[in-house]
Amino acid sequence: MNRSIDDEKLARAHARLLDEIQADARETEFWTGRNKFSAAVMAAMKKVPRHEFVLSGDKEVAYINRPLPIGHGQTISQPYIVALMTDILNLKKTDKVLEIGTGCGYQSAVLAEVAGQVFSIEVVPDLATAARQKLKGLGYDNIEVRHGDGFQGWPEEAPFDAILVTAAPEGVPPALADQLKPGGRMIIPIGTPYSSQILTLVIKQVDGTVKTFNTLPVAFVPMVQGRGEGRQTN
Repeated sequence: MNRSIDDEKLARAHARLLDEIQADARETEFWTGRNKFSAAVMAAMKKVPRHEFVLSGDKEVAYINRPLPIGHGQTISQPYIVALMTDILNLKKTDKVLEIGTGCGYQSAVLAEVAGQVFSIEVVPDLATAARQKLKGLGYDNIEVRHGDGFQGWPEEAPFDAILVTAAPEGVPPALADQLKPGGRMIIPIGTPYSSQILTLVIKQVDGTVKTFNTLPVAFVPMVQGRGEGRQTN
């Protein structure tokens, strides 16, 4: 069966986006130290259908390399940033990953293509429910989503090989550092809400201390505290 014209347009836009991500990687090497992303990350960016995660009225622009609103004052991240943050974690297929800020579930899906298990926390109940349903409908059985306070992490599933945070606190939340395995990596935007933020790599040392490394100036929504409703799965 031939695909519709709209599907063909989306496929061409998706292919252009992958080229743009690679170009952005080269242009930002000065900050990130990476002039390209791994084959596994780029395969995930190719496989995950971003148009399934945006608002229905934004499907035609789903593969533009920029963030888009998803409601509740939240956004789906710029694809280049999704690829960069995933790549910085150096994930393996056996890794257990904690994501703070599920949003629409797009970053969760990309992580699930590269890692073994993804545990994702979303502070907005409606977004958590919608993402859980979307990810389940797309066949992602290695992602669990819960509504909760990202500052508290997911202690009953800790420790994690890697943690990815998609909203900006003013410092590394202590609970997240505690839940990272020795040798584990966290990627997190740190800075003042709606002001200067730096995408920061956090590496936990064997003695439990952490080292931080600045990478790229970024702009994320602020990380906010909230109440959880207990563990929920997809």
